[in-house]
Amino acid sequence: MNGRVDRLLERLEEPLLVSNPANVRYLCGLASSNAALVVEPDRIRLYTDFRYAETARAIEGVELVDAKRDLFQTLSEELSGKIGFEATSLTFERYSRLHAGGIEPIPRYGLVEELRAVKDEDELDAIRRGAEIANTAFERFADEGNVVGRTERELAWRFEQFLHDATGEGVSFPVTMASGPNSAKPHTELSDRVVVPGETLLVDAGCMVDGYCSDCTRTFATGSLPNELKNAYEVCLDAQLAGLKAVRPGASGPGVDSAARDRIEAAGYGHAFGHGLGHGVGLVVHEDPRLAQESRSVLEAGNVVTVEPGIYLSGLGGIRIEDLVIVTDGEPEVLTTFPKDLHSLD
Repeated sequence: MNGRVDRLLERLEEPLLVSNPANVRYLCGLASSNAALVVEPDRIRLYTDFRYAETARAIEGVELVDAKRDLFQTLSEELSGKIGFEATSLTFERYSRLHAGGIEPIPRYGLVEELRAVKDEDELDAIRRGAEIANTAFERFADEGNVVGRTERELAWRFEQFLHDATGEGVSFPVTMASGPNSAKPHTELSDRVVVPGETLLVDAGCMVDGYCSDCTRTFATGSLPNELKNAYEVCLDAQLAGLKAVRPGASGPGVDSAARDRIEAAGYGHAFGHGLGHGVGLVVHEDPRLAQESRSVLEAGNVVTVEPGIYLSGLGGIRIEDLVIVTDGEPEVLTTFPKDLHSLD
């Protein structure tokens, strides 16, 4: 058994059914849309269908079980007794089928996710490479300029090309390209809005390397900005730097969040910063730990988190500045190197 499974076994009270695709990949290496592991002390069974069987058969330390395409039909037929399940990722319909098959499902929370939150050196290396690709894409985007008169959708596609050209294996999430009033919407969708002079252009992007994500946001200007937006940018940058300084082992999620949030609130923009300061990044782009007021996370060396305060002024524009950071025993390792000074594109 590998070290990840060994650490998981120390936490188990009964066999655990692992069905979250990211957790399956983390424990055994299989990237699949239809697979599950049953982890117990004397064996690990990997259930998947014909499409993934050949790949799964080559994985050491697991016992392959050929399953139907309807994976949970096979699981309900073959498993019995008390089985732990991932309560945050199993649907009620699948839970009901397991229960009807004679299984006594026991809800378990965060057993694998808590392991995933602390990255090993191979994981950190993949994330570093993904961050460097994102840095290169931001540099090329800024160097090319020529954004005024082009649509958000066109610019997002161009940025994605830069990620691919720099050897990214795919995007971590659809590229956000939000201009003018759209940049005041933290999770806006791409549109055919044409970028015009004198507004903010918020770009949020990342790529995949070996299955691991990167994530970075920069906000550009398209010429001279209104004073309110220039001031908001300076406040957001000050808060972001304060948040970075607070990223230390032992720091709480609410504490790190407050380090940045207090600066924004003191400047009178508390109403305009409504999301958490950051989140963990790994096999998925949003995972533990969380940097937010409602978080219960405590940072450890090996965590990878974003630090991304924002100020969103409805109808005018928005600012977000995001770095990807590794928590270390000393100073945080900031992976995002593209400059944070307000940069104007024309």
